[in-house]
Amino acid sequence: MTVKTIAIAADHGGVELKTAIISALKDRGIEVFDFGTNGSESVDYPDYAHAVAKSIIDGQSEAGILVCGSGIGMSIAANRFPEVRAALAHDRLSAELCRQHNNANVLCLGARIVGDAKALDCVDAFISTEFEGGRHALRVAKMS
Repeated sequence: MTVKTIAIAADHGGVELKTAIISALKDRGIEVFDFGTNGSESVDYPDYAHAVAKSIIDGQSEAGILVCGSGIGMSIAANRFPEVRAALAHDRLSAELCRQHNNANVLCLGARIVGDAKALDCVDAFISTEFEGGRHALRVAKMS
């Protein structure tokens, strides 16, 4: 996936990792739309998943990244939108496969599960891996 624009958001559990990801994306020349949050005060993750999904649906962003403590809540919330295929990844292989086989357009990460280095590796795999299409396209189409 060659992306020029990415929407990103985190809840209070993922703020620090979100900041590291934004820096890495900007270093690669990718335009980043940051939908928050930016502090440690408790917030509701579905609100942030909704903001990223809306950015993709409205065409502002080509892809999204969501970060919370486990990545699970963000993944569930983002997948409520038919236009979103959010995938939780814990390592480079899962990030590659979510793109190759599922054409995921949102990467979800758990800040309490993966460290910064592994998360950044997942981001790299997500933004550099292309969808294989073929038999996978038929399966992805069944989810729409």
